Amino acid sequence: MKSDLLSNIYNPADLRALSETQLLQVAQELRQFIIEVVSVKEGHLGASLGVIELTIALHYVFNTPDDLLVWDVGHQAYGHKILTERREIFHTNRQIDGISGFPKRTESVYDTFGVGHSSTSISAALGMAIASKLKGDFDKQHIAIIGDASIASGMAFEGLNHAGVTDANLLVILNDNAIGIDPSVGALKNYLTAVKEGKNPKKNNMIKSLNFDYSGPIDGHDLPNLIKELNRLKNIKGPKFLHIVTTKGKGLQQAEENQVKYHAPGKFDASTGEIILKSEENLPPKFQDVFGLTILDLARKNEKIIGITPAMPSGSSLKFMMDELPERAFDVGIAEQHAVTLAAGMATQGMIVYCNIYSTFLQRAYDQVIHDVALQNLPVIFCLDRAGLVGEDGATHHGVFDIAYLRSIPNMIIYAPINEIALQNILYTAQLGLEHPIAIRYPRGRGVLPNWEVENFGHYEKIKIGKAICLKQGTKTAVLSTGTIGNNVIEALQQSTNSETIAHYDFPFIKPLDNEALHSILSSFDNIITIEDGVKNGGFGSAILEFAAANNFKNNITILGIPDEFIEHGTVNQLQQLSKIDVKNLINLFSNEPK
Repeated sequence: MKSDLLSNIYNPADLRALSETQLLQVAQELRQFIIEVVSVKEGHLGASLGVIELTIALHYVFNTPDDLLVWDVGHQAYGHKILTERREIFHTNRQIDGISGFPKRTESVYDTFGVGHSSTSISAALGMAIASKLKGDFDKQHIAIIGDASIASGMAFEGLNHAGVTDANLLVILNDNAIGIDPSVGALKNYLTAVKEGKNPKKNNMIKSLNFDYSGPIDGHDLPNLIKELNRLKNIKGPKFLHIVTTKGKGLQQAEENQVKYHAPGKFDASTGEIILKSEENLPPKFQDVFGLTILDLARKNEKIIGITPAMPSGSSLKFMMDELPERAFDVGIAEQHAVTLAAGMATQGMIVYCNIYSTFLQRAYDQVIHDVALQNLPVIFCLDRAGLVGEDGATHHGVFDIAYLRSIPNMIIYAPINEIALQNILYTAQLGLEHPIAIRYPRGRGVLPNWEVENFGHYEKIKIGKAICLKQGTKTAVLSTGTIGNNVIEALQQSTNSETIAHYDFPFIKPLDNEALHSILSSFDNIITIEDGVKNGGFGSAILEFAAANNFKNNITILGIPDEFIEHGTVNQLQQLSKIDVKNLINLFSNEPK
């Protein structure tokens, strides 16, 4: 029986003490270790399984942590974490107070750069390489590992463009598996496919033309050959580019065969790979599906409707429309800036464009939102999925800044539906014709109406722009909520001892605010509580304070929301508790309000 090698590897120095022939066994054990832990604890699976051999080769050949590895994106880094002093705590991955699901500088000296969004590795590693040269360190190695979906992003090309005119000691490794979360798209993907299949003339190599020493493509699962090639490249100065071909989900048959589903499959049987299905009977729909089904229904009836997503067709549920109306639904790859300006260009020609971007990723296109959309007052419809706290993906993915960063932009309408019906109706209202761009923000996960599709789907009502709604009357205190966090208020009021004294108003429109309702509320109640699942600084509560100050109201106003700090990973409920916007904290707060 073979000895267990992985359990004796604490850090890469232990790995480097092994012979090359032992590394194949390490690869087998590391792959199985990830499968067993993720099957129970959940997390990202396929991406890390695809780079097991590469991870081992990198830490075996290079002198980490002195040599610097930058992963792009961090989904790939589970094997890296396990080999770098975190094997014994890997079971805490993505759990509150546990290790992060992504590389994180404060977590380990081996995590050289925080990476939760894509396409940053080449710029970051180039910055490190130039800094090393300026400090006189000419031997340090700087390696960027980037996926083929990530390299299609503009920022990756900006990094390549700069690196090619430097003599920086930079190695870019392209992990080419033809898939990010969804399959890779675009002309670059077609080019890489031609290279892999030997159909591209060597003189047409675009990477060489950017002044990189190009090698490959080679089999990214051939560990001896990987080690040999990395050792060769280690001794070549200047910008280098290694093209490796891998299979996402390698080593687990189901993950290889269904790469989209096994990107983050939830709980599954470690021995068979079968996903452990949760009963979805009588559950409310996911907000992403409300969006996807509604936009498809609207697009069938309105030929001017266009759908755009940057690389998230499954996650956003735009895939429903892409499957049925492919000529009017576009996955543009990991290219948020392009997605926004593409939408703006279409809007100039009278198209009704739903640009679906996760809230955290719209941050990557902030200038385009201002310069290309809002400044020109083009009625692009931004659908911001994953707004608010998203849970286990943590600080890199929480969509908590959108209210604050959009509220300052002239011409922008901001709407946050309290439930599925409100989301359906604002999507319907937007395509009837708006005079301004609109951002519709809704959370990750399920709504609150189990029978939404049966009872409400397709029954549309036009929403009046800028109107608030009184959900409950009260006498002493008014609670003003925006978006789905209002459901926490509803539940808390049902369990509070003095709920009859507390009124509840839903403000789906954060901009424009319902000034008439605010005058009435601030004139009628001494105590005001605002609540949002976004940052308090500059958010919805700030807007209410600004209104009160501008109109000389002196009410006691309490703002609830996300504090001025980056919130780490955990379940959504745990993170709401930390921010004091969960049901239990609200019950305590309401029970102490004046009776």
